[in-house]
Amino acid sequence: MKRTIAIAGGAVVGRTLAVALASQSHLKVRLFTGPQPGADSRASALAAAGRRLYGRLGVWPMVANLAEPIREMRITDSAADDVIRPDLLHFAGDVEGNPFAHMVPNEALYEALVARCEALDIETIPASVTFYTEDERGVSIEASDGGSYGAEILVAADGRRSKIRQISGIGVVERTYEQSGIVGTVVHEEPHHGVATQHFLPNGPFAMLPLTGNRSSIVWTERPAFARELVDMDPLLAGLEIERAFGLSLGRLMVEGELQCYPLTAMLARGWFAGRVALAGDAAHVIHPLAGQGLNLGLRDVAALAEGLVESARNGEDLALALPRYESQRRGDTTQMALVMDGLNTIFSTRSSLARAVRSVGLGLVDKRTRLKGLFIREAAGVEGDIPRLLRGEAI
Repeated sequence: MKRTIAIAGGAVVGRTLAVALASQSHLKVRLFTGPQPGADSRASALAAAGRRLYGRLGVWPMVANLAEPIREMRITDSAADDVIRPDLLHFAGDVEGNPFAHMVPNEALYEALVARCEALDIETIPASVTFYTEDERGVSIEASDGGSYGAEILVAADGRRSKIRQISGIGVVERTYEQSGIVGTVVHEEPHHGVATQHFLPNGPFAMLPLTGNRSSIVWTERPAFARELVDMDPLLAGLEIERAFGLSLGRLMVEGELQCYPLTAMLARGWFAGRVALAGDAAHVIHPLAGQGLNLGLRDVAALAEGLVESARNGEDLALALPRYESQRRGDTTQMALVMDGLNTIFSTRSSLARAVRSVGLGLVDKRTRLKGLFIREAAGVEGDIPRLLRGEAI
């Protein structure tokens, strides 16, 4: 009888883990997808390591024609009404012959993962996990469809308000920012040439990220009241507000589709596993979106957890023995990233002229250090250090 891993959560992280386990091992995967996700107008910055992972899993060929490479990153810092916005920090260059990141529409990635789950004949249950109990042999799962299911390990990839995390008793540390994130797509007159711009404004960062064609994804951190007003505006007026924040370096801008906004919070779980339950993705961590690392952190979870579970299975071990190793791999990296994003947001979201001057000097010094910038590019690409095999594009 096959050893079984149950995964709660049918969004990108949960389905990626399901595909990784089903394609790289003889473990049986039981995926509880929960409710069908709503429309998602966002796009994600997929680092080079994530592209390698999806290449190994057979997903990348399904989304490659919709993905836009990021070939340069420009960082500027000014007041909203400054006419001239000089580049303070500029990154360019490939990593091992490939772009350091690609922008991928979230819905396209999700649909590709659904197709891969079907192709791999993964057992998919359109229900949510409502409760579980465990003993020394495994986990007994109750689902919203009234069914009862068994597994050796249960992975909670069911989002920031994870029901399974609550049942497990794993606590969290949370921070609520007095900010909202505005996301959407704009069409512009001039080509972006694969350049991503991160512009720091007094109320928070504004990112313009390249999509296919003369289109870009915006991620704009603003005051909650203004964010709500913007998404309710006539698209023409909203476009004018975006032009005011970003400038006209890409010509006139027009909003494509709907803008969405959501309150910004940070959350870290106090532990990554409890007994036979492991956390992954937003169930374990939520960070400020200013560097676009949310998806990439989730994929690092997937790569580390899948490798640990597969190796334990091959060694004939109890799969629960892989979970402490998984926690030790992921806790430090994620905590460091969360603290850095929180600190950068605090430093850059200020109206102080003195703080802006200090930031400008600091960024200018970094910009002159070619080797340091090269390290930053490799860090952004997710290829620096001892990383799991899937993130290197290798089989487990």
